[in-house]
Amino acid sequence: MLPTTSAAKPFGIGWDSHSNKFQERENLRPAFVWLSLFVLLISSSWAVYHFQFQNLPTPLDAEQAGEQGFSEASALEHVKFLASLGPHSVGSDALDVGVQYVLAEANKIQQAVNGDVNVQVDYFEPDNGANRLSGGLFNGKTLVYSGLKHVLLRISPKHLTGAEDDAILVSAHIDTVFSAEGAGDDSSSVAVMLELARGLSQSATGFKHSVIFFFNTGEEEGLTGAHSFITQHPWRTTIRYAIDLEAMGIGGKSSIFQSGPESSFPIENFAKVAKYPSGQIVAQDLFNSGLLNSGTDFQVYKEVGGLSGLDFAYTDSTAVYHTKNDKLKMLKPGSLQHLGDNMLPFLLQVATSEDLPNELSHKRGGTSEDSPIYFDVLGVYMVVFPQHLAAMIQISVIGLALLILASSLLMSGISGAISFGLACLSIVLMWIFSLSFSAIVAFILPYISFSPIPYIANPWMILGLFGAPALLGAFAGQQIGFYLLQTFLQISFSNRMPTLHSSTEDIKSEAERWLFKSGLVQWFVILALGHYFEVQSTYLALIWFVSPAVAYGLMEATLTPAQPPKQLNDATLIMGLTLPVVISSGIPIMLIGTLVGNMVRFDRNPGNTSELGGNLIVAIAVAAVVCLFLVYLLSYIHNSGAKGHLILFSCALLGLSLAAVYTGVVPAYTDDVSRTLNVVHVVEATGSNGSQNIQSYISLFSSTPGKLTDIVENLEGEEFSCGNKALDLATFSVTYGCLSYNDTEEGWSKSEIPILKIKSDKKRTVRKTKVLLDTKLSHRWALAINTEYISDFSFEVGSSNLVPNDEKSSVNGWHIIQFAGGKNSPTKFHLNLVWLNDSKTHEQDEESVPLLKLRTDLNRTTPKTASVLQKLPSWFSLFGKSTAPYTFSFVSSIPVKFENNLRADT
Repeated sequence: MLPTTSAAKPFGIGWDSHSNKFQERENLRPAFVWLSLFVLLISSSWAVYHFQFQNLPTPLDAEQAGEQGFSEASALEHVKFLASLGPHSVGSDALDVGVQYVLAEANKIQQAVNGDVNVQVDYFEPDNGANRLSGGLFNGKTLVYSGLKHVLLRISPKHLTGAEDDAILVSAHIDTVFSAEGAGDDSSSVAVMLELARGLSQSATGFKHSVIFFFNTGEEEGLTGAHSFITQHPWRTTIRYAIDLEAMGIGGKSSIFQSGPESSFPIENFAKVAKYPSGQIVAQDLFNSGLLNSGTDFQVYKEVGGLSGLDFAYTDSTAVYHTKNDKLKMLKPGSLQHLGDNMLPFLLQVATSEDLPNELSHKRGGTSEDSPIYFDVLGVYMVVFPQHLAAMIQISVIGLALLILASSLLMSGISGAISFGLACLSIVLMWIFSLSFSAIVAFILPYISFSPIPYIANPWMILGLFGAPALLGAFAGQQIGFYLLQTFLQISFSNRMPTLHSSTEDIKSEAERWLFKSGLVQWFVILALGHYFEVQSTYLALIWFVSPAVAYGLMEATLTPAQPPKQLNDATLIMGLTLPVVISSGIPIMLIGTLVGNMVRFDRNPGNTSELGGNLIVAIAVAAVVCLFLVYLLSYIHNSGAKGHLILFSCALLGLSLAAVYTGVVPAYTDDVSRTLNVVHVVEATGSNGSQNIQSYISLFSSTPGKLTDIVENLEGEEFSCGNKALDLATFSVTYGCLSYNDTEEGWSKSEIPILKIKSDKKRTVRKTKVLLDTKLSHRWALAINTEYISDFSFEVGSSNLVPNDEKSSVNGWHIIQFAGGKNSPTKFHLNLVWLNDSKTHEQDEESVPLLKLRTDLNRTTPKTASVLQKLPSWFSLFGKSTAPYTFSFVSSIPVKFENNLRADT
């Protein structure tokens, strides 16, 4: 890693006493050379990003695709129809129309089949059920469903016995959130599946296995549709692998962001035949880390069904996710063609393969060493290899690097060891200064802009707002390290050889080399840590370490200590960075773009996260990219004439960006990229049967960081007051928002208020309480159970016990039951509570502590809500998710000490 150089001994060249500053300046690397290298690196990275993530195929019409191909034009007709329905959430008439449309299209495919296959269509209405996932967003929750409707289409060979018992599942959801028409999430995937099924039914020959297309509902309400299939449908036992098609934005390339860890069969076959393969294991690492705080049906297939497979998602324009801007006009041409051209050959490959391994057996015998690591190169070729091979390569490289490092330091002596330490210090200083400079801007932004994240609609602004100070800080930190190295090298050589001094040029060249090698140290540390913690995307560190190290060894290293050092060769940088740039330079651009889009919904519980939080995350991410990917290039600047140009450029870019934010020249939001803002008419009722102590108000809150005062000022006559107002809508907590109690009595009646009624309260050895829930008109609700007092519960619908007594998880002292059902789903339920034995030892005012908290939702616009919505700016959008309320909610509760308010039958 650190080949021996002449720094170990005095140079054989004396100090030229007649040299002057002009001569030294002549020996500097010309400014235009470094600037050219900088422009080359940035432009190359942008070109790689564009080609890898933005380059889409030409859409084909039905004639061009033929009967056996994939036509985006045909698929787009399905998207147009489903999007024209507007929002179609669970329980809505629009969703029923959407399901019937998909069913009709599936029947057309069945009737037009022209291959050596059978096509079966099944309209599936599962029984009531309860989904209890243990991971991610669903810890501490029970997700109850009723009245769901799904469509399934199975393609299997006609004359092969048992082929129906080995199937691959392809899944997407028809339903949307209440705030979006869902052209991207997930009508685009539903449309692709319909066109794939049509093409397969016409081209299928030599099938040995079945392909099942599952069009489900309930995904947006806690993945309940996937759960109902994998636990109830008779075809569930035939599934060997699951392919989930999702959208975290709208359009662009549909990329793999999750692969089942137990088997490499799906990813290997996909990589073999996909026309435009797209997928990065780094996205899987980030998703599994919980940073994106999201879930897909693939979680159900893995956790409940024990299946492996692939999870795809569109990730362009992530800021439109679950907002009104998830609409057809935002869907880029070529997006559907890209996914279809990848999936059609993949499904043909799998369905005609000689053997479809039984995934359950893989799960029993698989280990983490078998987990596949994958990444695409420029969207043209996909690399797949097992974890154990990566571990072997990493261990070999780490061992060899440590051997070279130890040998180099031994040969260099104390002087080399100190130089090595100072080089490492330059890396530490680079990170400290880069993070600090970028973070300072994050602190400033909320004070100069009405939005603390003013770059949402124009992500390119982060180059000036965070990229410029991060680059300036990285340079400053390295410059300090460069100066310290220079000083030490001069003193070291003077002490050892008083009569001979190395030239200033030689010392600067040697310091420059140490800075370059400090970049190798940085990536070596990341490589070692990634290997130790078994991070699958550690291949990135391997590439960024090995390639520059080899280039340095070939171009710069010398075994003749008497030879004085020279400036680093420009070809060393170009040779060393070519492979890393081609393979990975587009990834950070893609990830930061996705991160910026996620800032629209950054605050999952409005007011619970600092306004500064989102900016700091972006600032840290940008600074990390600068320090990681520009570390080698920056080592070249300190011995060049480009330092002044870099400082001037960075300061000017930062100043212009801040000025643009301050003046509002560049808008924070547009009609196509909205700020999320939820408007909820809340009727809060406490007391006997929820019919006393009623208050009605309108609540405004936002998942996008930032105060709402500027918006409220334009809502003339609505009388909102804003501030930290704790509002717990069944643990969807809001700690900052705006409330208005003016003219909120219309649009609802007392007869619609849901009922929480104690049916019995008995204590023998253990206290047990039975509660009746009557949600009246609501088929979507959330009930929070206080686990500080309740040890367990069971939940009954009619004569069915959907949730038995067993161990229940909780979060912050609450377990939440979420219910979402169709129009004909039940509205009366029984909850059987089992109390903790020591529940009476709590030293709280039990008359004010809630035992149960209920929120029921209605997709209703009252006159007051309509008035507020009409006055809001065009760049706002309602935001939907499974835990958030609709536009109207009833809220009620039962206190721990309920005898004074609700009669208990003992």
